[in-house]
Amino acid sequence: MGSDRQLTSIRSEPIAADARPGKDSRQDVLLKLIAGMLGVGLDTLKQREAHRRHRRMMALVTASVVGMTITSGLAAAAWIARNQAERERVRAETEAETARQTTNFLVGLFAVSDPNEARGNSITAREILDKGSQRIKSELVTQPAIQATLMEAMGTVYTSLALYPSAASLLDSSLQKRLELYGADSLEVAQSAEKLGGVLTLTAEYDKAESMYRKALDLRQKRLGPEHVDIARSQYQLADLLFRKGEYDAAEPLFRQALSMRRKLLGDNTLEVAKSLEGLAMNLYNQGKYDEALPAMRRAVALQRGLHKEPHTDLAEALGNLGLVLSDMGEYGEAEKLYRESLQMKRVLLGDTHPEIALGLNNIAYALTDQKKYDEAASMYRQAIAMQHKLLGDDHPDIAAALNNLAFVLHDKGDAEGARRMMQQSLDMYRRTVGSEHPSIARGMGNQAMWLMQAGDYKSAEPMLREALQMRRKLLGNQHTDVAGTLTLLASLLVDTRRFEEARSAAAEARAICLPALGPAHWRTAAATSTEGAALVGLGQAAPGSKLLVEGLAALRADTGALPFFVNNATRWAEEYERERSGARDAPKQTAMLQSNKNR
Repeated sequence: MGSDRQLTSIRSEPIAADARPGKDSRQDVLLKLIAGMLGVGLDTLKQREAHRRHRRMMALVTASVVGMTITSGLAAAAWIARNQAERERVRAETEAETARQTTNFLVGLFAVSDPNEARGNSITAREILDKGSQRIKSELVTQPAIQATLMEAMGTVYTSLALYPSAASLLDSSLQKRLELYGADSLEVAQSAEKLGGVLTLTAEYDKAESMYRKALDLRQKRLGPEHVDIARSQYQLADLLFRKGEYDAAEPLFRQALSMRRKLLGDNTLEVAKSLEGLAMNLYNQGKYDEALPAMRRAVALQRGLHKEPHTDLAEALGNLGLVLSDMGEYGEAEKLYRESLQMKRVLLGDTHPEIALGLNNIAYALTDQKKYDEAASMYRQAIAMQHKLLGDDHPDIAAALNNLAFVLHDKGDAEGARRMMQQSLDMYRRTVGSEHPSIARGMGNQAMWLMQAGDYKSAEPMLREALQMRRKLLGNQHTDVAGTLTLLASLLVDTRRFEEARSAAAEARAICLPALGPAHWRTAAATSTEGAALVGLGQAAPGSKLLVEGLAALRADTGALPFFVNNATRWAEEYERERSGARDAPKQTAMLQSNKNR
């Protein structure tokens, strides 16, 4: 209404609320009264009230959500704790049950020694083990986790006793059960794969072993992070496998990684570091890096001696490996002493029949061969080979190596045909066990070619030598002393077939490789030196050629480990040169002079 008390077109708020039933709600009645008192529009007041109620609702909702979150968190924590407690309870019960079952199993296993069971028969440890493995397979079918654990334990015992087929069967069964129980990405599977890889390595099933070791390493790197002692162990085992396969370049970084990680995690003076040093040293030795290999090997042996106060298989192996490095460097006396100490230790620990005993016999025979004690060496080689056939079967790289060594003894004793047949046996066995491309194959081919040359069959020897040289360059690199050895053999063939320029080039390359690695007095260096001298004489360069020829011959005769092939060649070339120079009447004088070089 306007000031004149007349109605206008402008809407106005009511001056009173209608609280009668069916009219204004109690909330509207209240708001109308307040609006009138404050002089505020009813709609404005309603909007304010709606905002207030909305804010209040939001506060209530927020508080509720927070409360629910806290409550849910507490509930989740309680649930996790309850589940953790349940898992711990189940684990404790499982471990207790495993311990109980293991105890019952062991008690039952040794019950065979009861006279009522044995019936007067003597029972061997092998029979106890065999009975135990059968019981594991038949009595624990409903408890696969315990079954897998006991299979692994029993497989490890079989491995240590060199009963490899039984070990492989049990360890493979353990792996399959753990795959079913824990899945392909579990650490339990990694452990089983590692154990199976170990026995496959010992039976020379290298490709299968590599697959197992790579599986174990991959799983451990995924589950344990970048650094862990188990990862270092897997790296070392894979490196050792690659070393056995002759893949020295691929093995070296793994040996170094394992060594570095073990030093960081375990410290310098530990058995694990000693083993890593030994593996790296032997890999460097097989790469021809003697200046690095020898100090690393001596350090490994020193660590082993300090850590093992009693005889130990690891120390025995390290002693034998140090002897091998020293023998190849011309330290035959010290090498034989180490070989004998190693074998004696192995006999105490392993008995008289074990693959390691056979390797020890082989090492001593090798040292005896260097000292020209052929009969004693041949006897030891034959003992080793018979033992290896019994323990390892018909085909194994260790048997092939022993056959190779025995062939040299037969040849040096005058049985050239028997030596060639045995060398061919060795080569065939190597091909069956390690494949057609391996450093040992190249070595055997070089040996065969050397004996063909002695028999005057240069036509058959030359392609064999060139193939061996190509293989060694590919597998070992151009600076390896084994490459130098093949170059020296090829140069000798070229001298005798009067291709002097190529002979000089090959011999000079061989000498350049051997000098820094072995020194001038080593027979391998001397062989290259005398051959280069003969080639120079053939080219008409008499002064430098004769000097190298005489120097090489003197060093060859002073080194008891020198192969007779190279000594005889150098002697023949020197005598031929002297006959051509001074005439046939002075040849006896020159022969006497050369003989005096031998006695100096």
